[in-house]
Amino acid sequence: MPTYDEAENIVDLIKAIDRQVKQKKQFIVVDDNSPDGTAKKVQQFIKKSKKKNIKVEIRYKNPGLTNSIKRGIELAKGDVVVWLDCDFSMPPPLIPKLLSKIEQGYDIAVGSRFIKGGGFILEDSKGRRDSLIQIYLSRIMNYSIQLILGRSFRDYTSGFIAIRKDVFKKVSFRGDYGEYFIELIYKAKAYNYKIKEIPHINPPRERGTSKTGQNLWQYLKRGRKYVFLTLELFAERHIFRKFP
Repeated sequence: MPTYDEAENIVDLIKAIDRQVKQKKQFIVVDDNSPDGTAKKVQQFIKKSKKKNIKVEIRYKNPGLTNSIKRGIELAKGDVVVWLDCDFSMPPPLIPKLLSKIEQGYDIAVGSRFIKGGGFILEDSKGRRDSLIQIYLSRIMNYSIQLILGRSFRDYTSGFIAIRKDVFKKVSFRGDYGEYFIELIYKAKAYNYKIKEIPHINPPRERGTSKTGQNLWQYLKRGRKYVFLTLELFAERHIFRKFP
């Protein structure tokens, strides 16, 4: 659970996942020294609940989503790792469905907004709204990536995943935000790992502020990294033959 300024959501999310996932599990919160006290909220919850399967690590150097995810994978003791955004835009009830696909023999299961049954909720019953710009740009970005890397996978910017830990013996990824997911999936496909996309309806975040961006310029600034990495991956595989 990579976090930055998610104090309003993180404890409720841990509780929600705990209710949904019945398998033996470990919670790892990797926090980028959030100024809103996210880590402190988790530490207080651990002390109050006396749960021993929750770990929180505060990172003071090399901040960023990708580095937090990598650290969480290093700390994970289980055979399967799940991670997700910590704002309730990736609903906990989908996690058991992802895990069931792993149990059926898949190496990776992904919550996908761009297959039949998936999508976005622009405004929920409580009046919370998602950014229309972000939704449109996400669709355009995914269609563009598919044109370059192939249409056998649809949601290259998901970030909602269950994955066998041994996949990382072959597959690596880079980046500082959501672009890491493009490389993870593309390389996993290249190495012939079995991947399954499951329909995922993306609601607006529960509380707090989006880290993706607040305006068109911020979205485009992040988006160019997605485009550059996509082109690099295509060249590395098909021109320089760096991986299968």
